[in-house]
Amino acid sequence: MEDEINPPSGPLRGLRVIDLSMVLAGPNCARYLADFGADVIKVERPDGGDSLRNLAWRDPRDGEGLWWKLVNRNKRTIALDMKSEADAEVLRGLIREADVLIENFRPGTLERLGFGPAELHALNPSLVITRVTGFGQTGPYRNRAGFATIAESMSGLASISGEPDGQPLLPAIALTDEVTGVVAAFATMVALHSGVGQVVDVSLLESLFQLMGPLISLYELTGQMQPRLGSGLPYSVPRGTYRCSDDRWVGISTSSDSVAARVLNLLGVGGDPRFATFAARMANRDLLELVMTEWCAQRTQAEVVEAFTAAEAAIGPVLSMADIAVDPHYAARGAIVDVEGTPMQGLIAQLSATPGALRWQGRPLDADGDEIRQSGWGKQR
Repeated sequence: MEDEINPPSGPLRGLRVIDLSMVLAGPNCARYLADFGADVIKVERPDGGDSLRNLAWRDPRDGEGLWWKLVNRNKRTIALDMKSEADAEVLRGLIREADVLIENFRPGTLERLGFGPAELHALNPSLVITRVTGFGQTGPYRNRAGFATIAESMSGLASISGEPDGQPLLPAIALTDEVTGVVAAFATMVALHSGVGQVVDVSLLESLFQLMGPLISLYELTGQMQPRLGSGLPYSVPRGTYRCSDDRWVGISTSSDSVAARVLNLLGVGGDPRFATFAARMANRDLLELVMTEWCAQRTQAEVVEAFTAAEAAIGPVLSMADIAVDPHYAARGAIVDVEGTPMQGLIAQLSATPGALRWQGRPLDADGDEIRQSGWGKQR
């Protein structure tokens, strides 16, 4: 494959990143930097590499993990045993010329391996060290194992997810790992912009907690807590997913008064004082939800979407991956791309003057090891 020896293009071209992290959140951080031109070297254990290679679904064509192909795209890869002095010296050589090092070991592990921040900054004072953990480098929970499920349980998300009388629910995707990857990439770029070598401390828990909006403010100031309402929100009615007559679903929002007014007119209850204000709609939530549910149940998904769109009300069909694969808007935006024969998400954002690029999918273990050992960063610079 020729692309791996050609300099990457993009706004981050010339940025040298060492990715020591495993599985999802840390590698996602490095992926976003790689997508916009950073030269990322993925360092893995020689004995099997990153466990993400074997997680869940595999490509039926070659047996490689689909998670791996997506999350570690655009990266070069080398297998190094950090406990081996010869391999550790290879890593030190890379560190001396790197701009960023990303790791997600438990706190203290990197130090025990002889690569703590003090040692790293002795090798390279300007290095930005991005550390991704479950609970952060400090605090009473710092040594606990970090998993997305734990963060989703402890951030407040699970407590407000689910039906009113049902169990707290967790998201059906690796939400925390995905969010934390974006947070870590943002924080890394802020640290780089500062021009000072430093440690970036990112946690799964706090990354997801940031998404909870003013719920902690609400509780601290008023003692109120948001209840579980299924797909509903306490400050917006109707809001949720609704079944149509053809057994397809739509998602509807009325989070502004103007949109709510148009929806109420569409439902035939525009003049009803029970729904005239936010407060009135909250007080009559169950009744208004029933009106909305019955209205959708009498029409097909296409009819509901058409009526709401004509009324300039907020609606979207509930799409499965089968729907998304043939959706014209996804296609027009390039949201699904083919990378070496594997379809996957495109770039996270589109830059008009300095776009990113997808060059290759996740590579075989140690695929670039010989090249990196011989020339370090040279091939990419």
